[in-house]
Amino acid sequence: MSEETVPQQGGSGQPKGLLQQMEELMAALNADLSALDADLQAAGDAERGVVEEGQAG
Repeated sequence: MSEETVPQQGGSGQPKGLLQQMEELMAALNADLSALDADLQAAGDAERGVVEEGQAG
């Protein structure tokens, strides 16, 4: 991808450095993965509750 196709974002009009872009992407990815992990944990807890109820009866 060439630099012309990458939108530059920044309030000051200065183009962001590659390191800053990577840090922002990694932070966003980390937040998404944390949210996904929480969703999976909640789904697993809910399913375990259903299985335990089925085994109790």
